[in-house]
Amino acid sequence: MIKTRKILGKTVAIALAGAGFFMTASAAADAVSDYPTRPITVTTPTAAGGGTDIVARIVSEKMSALLGQPIVISNKPGAGGVIGNQAMLREKNDGYSLFITANSNQLIVPWVFKNANFDPIKDYAPIAALGVVPYVLAVYPDFPAKNLDEFLALIKKNPGQYQYASAGAGTLNHLIPEMLTHTIGTRMEHIPYRGVAPAMADVLSGRVPIIFGSLSSVLENIKAGKLRALGVSSAQRTGVLPDVPAISEKIPGFRSEMWVALYAPAGTPGPVIDKLHKTAQAALSDPKTKELFQGLGMSVMTEGPEELAKMQEAEYQQWKETVEVAGASVN
Repeated sequence: MIKTRKILGKTVAIALAGAGFFMTASAAADAVSDYPTRPITVTTPTAAGGGTDIVARIVSEKMSALLGQPIVISNKPGAGGVIGNQAMLREKNDGYSLFITANSNQLIVPWVFKNANFDPIKDYAPIAALGVVPYVLAVYPDFPAKNLDEFLALIKKNPGQYQYASAGAGTLNHLIPEMLTHTIGTRMEHIPYRGVAPAMADVLSGRVPIIFGSLSSVLENIKAGKLRALGVSSAQRTGVLPDVPAISEKIPGFRSEMWVALYAPAGTPGPVIDKLHKTAQAALSDPKTKELFQGLGMSVMTEGPEELAKMQEAEYQQWKETVEVAGASVN
């Protein structure tokens, strides 16, 4: 009898434990189906008014309407994205703290700043790629090279003789030309500035003749004849500048663009990630979103969590090599 009673008690315990499991699983499912039940905060590691911030606001407004909860933008700029990333490391992985950032802040900065203290692969769960914009090789109108062929021949024949401006060490304005010169076996002199605005001012004045600027930052001056576009960094030509060749037409495989993506802290529940991904895709498919992105020179992206993870892992290693070649690391 004692033995039977023990077996019976164990059976009841297992049954109760099983019931508890299913209750827990059911409660978790209900929690996800109800998500979100309160406002969401989206952090960006850039200042208000910048390209990443504008993308964050456009997408968040659409997602907020679809999710039925407010989405608050929190700007935490500084140190090329380090401050925003370190702030995100302190956030909970419950789906109410999200991160919208550009690949330049996320995948380059850890190689540039040795004290960045974040891992873009391990510390974040990818949700959705949002938008992408190519960079444009643009020169002062009096620059001797009139097209991409002439430009490549000129800098290859005269290593170190020509200067290019950037928004600072480790930015895409700095590393894309370093990638280019390394690929063709030459070099140019890097003139860093504290931001895009002062760099652009000196290029427009002719003090520094060359810049690799994002399409949105140089398009107006190209149209006005204040800069001459020689090439774009995307894999193919852009419809906004159809007569400007892709650099890859002359250097096969050359490609580097700025893209912006949505992340959550690592460990955020999969069903929450899935719901956010579907919501982001719905927001991006809205014609108004596409129109607003076009005004920024951007194209909507379609990559989900898995595709985004593969894309960032490959690019993370690519930037490691480029930063090393450029000698852009700082302590």
